Amino acid sequence: MRHGTGELAVVLGATGGVGQALVARLRQDGRHGHVVALSRRQPDAWTNGPAQTWLAADLLDEASLAAAAARIADLGAPSRIIVATGLLSGDGLTPEKSMRALNADALTRLFQVNAIGPALAAKHLLRTMPREQAGVFAVLSARVGSIADNALGGWYGYRASKAALNMILRTAAIEHRRSHPFGVCVAIHPGTVETGLSAPFLGGAARGRRFAPLVAADHILRVLDGLGPEANGGFYAWDGTQIPW
Repeated sequence: MRHGTGELAVVLGATGGVGQALVARLRQDGRHGHVVALSRRQPDAWTNGPAQTWLAADLLDEASLAAAAARIADLGAPSRIIVATGLLSGDGLTPEKSMRALNADALTRLFQVNAIGPALAAKHLLRTMPREQAGVFAVLSARVGSIADNALGGWYGYRASKAALNMILRTAAIEHRRSHPFGVCVAIHPGTVETGLSAPFLGGAARGRRFAPLVAADHILRVLDGLGPEANGGFYAWDGTQIPW
């Protein structure tokens, strides 16, 4: 059953810092009559209603993504889908300072969450977007995933998994355009955001160049709103500048 009026938006990773902020801003902007939040657990103080729906979805459980996509298609064709997920550290996982710290289990986990999961999300969610109208599919990437921009080294697993995500996004953008001529797929670097993902790394060089989640959400949505068809398959920073691959 379709609900509400206005455009439909979807956020995957709705319990994360940036994901929660994106859901809040999309609910406030007045253009989106319905916002669908996808996450493993229901967001705090959430109530499903005519303007918002929570659906259980695990980035690494393809069956749950397929089920969520079917429910979304029943609600309408989303003009915005944002994959706001990512893994940098935690549970014994920390960015490598040198090759000596490389670990197969850590690398596998990073690729699962940062590249494989979003790839599966694209597989199931892209097909729900409108074919005859403009729509934007975005994944949260990171500037450190740029091969051309890598001047410092380190952070092997995170860099490589985000670079893999960028290639998946670029390739999906080409295929998506064939069936959705007005569709745009992009990777977005949100900057350093004050969330659990970046909390251990907010000192030093990051000081003074970080954003609260709601500010980051504003940046992301502003960039997405300004993209035209020529942006398909691009990699953009929070301020709208293009990042080299």
